[in-house]
Amino acid sequence: METVAFFGLGQMGQGMALRLLEGGYKLNVYNRTPEKAREVIGKGAEFFLDPATAVSKTKVLVTMLSDDHAVNTVTNEPVLQALGDGGIHLSMSTIGSAAAEELVRSHAKHGISYLACPVFGRPDAARAGKLWLCLAGDESAKVRIRPLLELIGQGIYDFGPSPSAANVAKLAGNFLIASAIEAMAEAFCLAEKNGVDPNQVHAVLSQTLFACPIYQNYGRFILEQNYSPPGFTLALGSKDMRLVRDTARNSQVSMPLASLLEDRFLRSLSKERGDMDWTAIAIDQREAAGLTNT
Repeated sequence: METVAFFGLGQMGQGMALRLLEGGYKLNVYNRTPEKAREVIGKGAEFFLDPATAVSKTKVLVTMLSDDHAVNTVTNEPVLQALGDGGIHLSMSTIGSAAAEELVRSHAKHGISYLACPVFGRPDAARAGKLWLCLAGDESAKVRIRPLLELIGQGIYDFGPSPSAANVAKLAGNFLIASAIEAMAEAFCLAEKNGVDPNQVHAVLSQTLFACPIYQNYGRFILEQNYSPPGFTLALGSKDMRLVRDTARNSQVSMPLASLLEDRFLRSLSKERGDMDWTAIAIDQREAAGLTNT
């Protein structure tokens, strides 16, 4: 089985890399913080201090990084030259559509196929190979990369030949998740302020009208005020709401709720909650409702 370069060993990247190692892939890994590579090295991955060297021995690069800047920084000219003609870059980060389009152009200059494949799922799903994958880009590259994707995902949804389409789909999904978090935070406060047990409200609604993992699991986190350790940080949620707003603005789409969410996340960041789970925006709602937090 071929060697794959894997960049980005945060909570999500760590689980994905371990899945690939267990599936028989050889990994050349790079991470800005070397200490985070300890577990994958123990499972057989080879760590490189220089990203260009890591990709020089492979034709497939997978990145799972935090934002546009991180992806642009790590896919610099030396890295693209090392990956070279016929290479594939599978970008699994949640980035803006404009950034994705620029990456397509910079990669094409080197004969590299750029695939966007942002994911839905939390770290435990990444480790179990149960992510939902949004894929877009060159068709022949998709065929080459499919065995790898099947190891880390339980479903692959193809959004066509334009990589930016997958990123727009991911942003739309994260907007809906954040909207559900906001709606539950408000609804639970409404119940509590009127003497109704919010746990009972959640029980009936998450088993009937809203019987799905987002309402069931995130609702439980909000009610338990269980925001650490984070599965997805509030700081990253804020970044995604900014990207949603940027994309909407660039395409002239009015999104009033996205504006509200961006403000909610920014207010939470100002109160130093960025390292909490993104469901911690519910704290701000409780404060606005005059409720105390445990």
